[in-house]
Amino acid sequence: MESTHRKKVLCPLDRNGKTYWMRIGVAFQNKDGSTNVYLDAFPTERKLQIRDLDPRDLQPRKRELDEGGPAFSEGDLPF
Repeated sequence: MESTHRKKVLCPLDRNGKTYWMRIGVAFQNKDGSTNVYLDAFPTERKLQIRDLDPRDLQPRKRELDEGGPAFSEGDLPF
């Protein structure tokens, strides 16, 4: 995988004793080592995790390409 300074920002969601990780933003590492974080939502548990992108994060979602909309529906969500 190609090296990138872009990362994903996740927050935990606890539902029925199980933890799910919801992507809520993106982070960019700057040349000086600092990081800019851009959130699309605010975490409810005051906890964030910033991770490197993995290969599937860089792939377009098939459903988005086929239908021109989001790659999930209400029935796909775990809560």
